[in-house]
Amino acid sequence: MTQMSTTLKFDRAISQIGITQDRVSKAQMQMTEGKQILKPSDAPDKSAQITRLKSAIDRQESYVSTIKQVRDKLGQQETAVKGATEVMYRLKELSVQAANDTYSAADRKSIAIEVKELRNQMLSLANTQDVNGNYIFSGTRVGQLAFAANENGRVVYQGDQSVASADIADQNVADTNRPGTRPFDKIVRTDDSGKPYGVGFFEAVDDLITGLNTNNIKTVQRSVGEMATMQQGLSDSLASIGATDNKLENQQAIADEALLRMKTLLSDEEDVNFTETITQMNKDMLALQAGQTAFGKIAELSLFNYIR
Repeated sequence: MTQMSTTLKFDRAISQIGITQDRVSKAQMQMTEGKQILKPSDAPDKSAQITRLKSAIDRQESYVSTIKQVRDKLGQQETAVKGATEVMYRLKELSVQAANDTYSAADRKSIAIEVKELRNQMLSLANTQDVNGNYIFSGTRVGQLAFAANENGRVVYQGDQSVASADIADQNVADTNRPGTRPFDKIVRTDDSGKPYGVGFFEAVDDLITGLNTNNIKTVQRSVGEMATMQQGLSDSLASIGATDNKLENQQAIADEALLRMKTLLSDEEDVNFTETITQMNKDMLALQAGQTAFGKIAELSLFNYIR
């Protein structure tokens, strides 16, 4: 009976020492990794929650990255349209001046020189490229010059009207490109029979230049209203860009807040609490030392009984 009792104590001591050693080793590994859970089997439910949180964080970070990219594109569009708006203000002023009956043919030719320079500046803005060499006002045909002269020498739009979009949140998208006809829209005229027809943005400016050079007062007077309409179209487009950017800014703030909240939750679930872990490890180490001491005594007692 004594031999069995001693053997049982011996086995229990070895088992307890092994368990305590495992806890100390695990605590050391947790502090090394900085994680509470070293493998999914340690806590299956918590591991599943951590996996879900990481997936949600990855999705939000993807949204934030997309938002930043779209806002960069909007910034380029805003700069170009703002510059075009300022040019158009001047074109409108010049058309009003040139429509004045007191101006001579020579005066109008002088004005035509400045109008042509402004037209070229406007065309350059309409063909703005991003850092990758893509034309920002060509719709989805980003490798195609947005506006260029056709076989008749008229500047026409060469992009498309397609608008691509990207996810910026769950069930929320934003346009990622802008066709050139939005800021640089056509003008509607009517022929002698009263039938409406469209005239390209730059074609209308070129007609003004022709009217100034030929002293065609009727053409110049028509251009006064057209320049005003085109200027309003640019202003409306600028406002649209601003509204979209505000939407994206608000969505980015929401995504950033969601990311912070989810990362905090992930930290609570995943990261080790060093203070608690060190305290528990010290307790386990003391218990291990006590167990090893007790085991030594049991071993001595077992050896003594064997000799006896």
